Amino acid sequence: EKGILIRGAEYLERAQKLTSVVFDKTGTLTIGSPSVRNIVALRGNEKEILRLAAIAERNSEHPLAEAIINEAKKKNIKIEEPDSFEAVPGHGVKIKYKKREILLGNRKLMLEHKIDNRVIENKLIKLEEQGKTAMILAENKNILGIIAVADTLKEHSIEAIKKLKEMGIEVILLTGDNEKTAKAIAKQVG
Repeated sequence: EKGILIRGAEYLERAQKLTSVVFDKTGTLTIGSPSVRNIVALRGNEKEILRLAAIAERNSEHPLAEAIINEAKKKNIKIEEPDSFEAVPGHGVKIKYKKREILLGNRKLMLEHKIDNRVIENKLIKLEEQGKTAMILAENKNILGIIAVADTLKEHSIEAIKKLKEMGIEVILLTGDNEKTAKAIAKQVG
């Protein structure tokens, strides 16, 4: 009825001895369907930032890419095919588009390509402290803007964690997201 499968009685018996529970963030505590929450344009306008980000993410299968593509489609933005696409695991994406190199990703991707992100660091921190994943968009070594994406907490996440803590069980959040975003979500769910 609740979609829980228990393979045998021994697992129920062992469950009473649990001292810690580890939850993945995306799709477990959150609904797993992130959406674009903020677009910050440093050069150009928000529509152009979203358009270039959507082109960069067009061939990506990452859930954050899906959020950007969906937002662009919602705003009737044409998403052209990049000339080349490279996913950089744990960092972001790198494309060639009309003889321009475009990067969309985290600080590590920018650092790897010697792009100074100090001018936007305060903006990144503010977005991350709100539980958002902030991605930097750069073109030919220049930062164009930031796209912040966030997921929504599941309806019963806060209540479930509260009950586990009342039972004396340590609750741990596991995520591939950056530390500031992870701490913001952890704070929201208690």
